[in-house]
Amino acid sequence: MAATAAYDEIADWYEGEFLPRTSADDPLGIDRSLRDLLGPGAGRCLEIGCGTGVHAASVRALGWTPIGVDVSAGMLRHAQGRLACTRADAERLPLGDASVDAAIAVMVHTDMPAYPAVLREAARVVRPGGVFVHVGVHPCFCGGFADRSDPEAVVIRPGYGDGHWTTESWTDQGIRDKVGASHLPLAELLNAVLDAGMVPERFAESGGPTPVVLAVRARVPAGGRPG
Repeated sequence: MAATAAYDEIADWYEGEFLPRTSADDPLGIDRSLRDLLGPGAGRCLEIGCGTGVHAASVRALGWTPIGVDVSAGMLRHAQGRLACTRADAERLPLGDASVDAAIAVMVHTDMPAYPAVLREAARVVRPGGVFVHVGVHPCFCGGFADRSDPEAVVIRPGYGDGHWTTESWTDQGIRDKVGASHLPLAELLNAVLDAGMVPERFAESGGPTPVVLAVRARVPAGGRPG
């Protein structure tokens, strides 16, 4: 997998760039959105695409027991010790039905061209009544179609509805120019949550003045996932 190899190659850079130094080191509101939407709880919380495990401490602080999966062995090398984790494809999670109490996917959906299938897997492994939290780049304002070189005046060009993969980026200091990114328009992203059988409950945007992050909390119905 090309994305796997790319993340293996940048794992050491990623570890140094994205490991929070202090509790206040959250300029885009990613950790805040995760904490607010996941909320306090107990039981196992699966992180889909856990990377180097940088979010495990926040999950644990809320009372959950974090576990994770990722396809990149290079990233998991750094995650070991932060949470129990294993190498696996998010489209085929190595977990039984209704085997975890919650699941999260944080800043990873652009790495997963088949994200709707990943959401279906999340709905399968989360117990009835459990929650799933998506935190990702904002579909409307982030992508190859968006020039964010001036955060006060983001320029949106044609391409929002194309749903394509690209390495085009306005900066060489981020992820997209190194590993590429897939894009899901807002409606397709939200419809994929519904199609997976989950019920959206709350939303959050952060990283302004033009939002960088969109977060969604959804719940697996108490009666179980339909169909």
